[in-house]
Amino acid sequence: MIQVEAIDERTFKVTVTAASTTTHTVTVDPAYHQQLAGGRMDAATLVEKSFEFLLERESNTSILRRFDLPVIGRYFPEYEDRISEMLK
Repeated sequence: MIQVEAIDERTFKVTVTAASTTTHTVTVDPAYHQQLAGGRMDAATLVEKSFEFLLERESNTSILRRFDLPVIGRYFPEYEDRISEMLK
């Protein structure tokens, strides 16, 4: 289960409940949000979809505890294309 809570307009607390529960702090630059979502979803939903993407590839305990959303693309080059597909 993925729970996303806005701390402010750019920062989100994400709690992932699985075999172990983990908490993550994710920041989303408004320009990057616009680039990926193009107004099709709010930033909290983008963060949730991004965690769905990550959890398909690694366990929640392997996900960084604090990161900026574009960091995902450094580890998984297909991230931006996949998120775009998820928004269709």
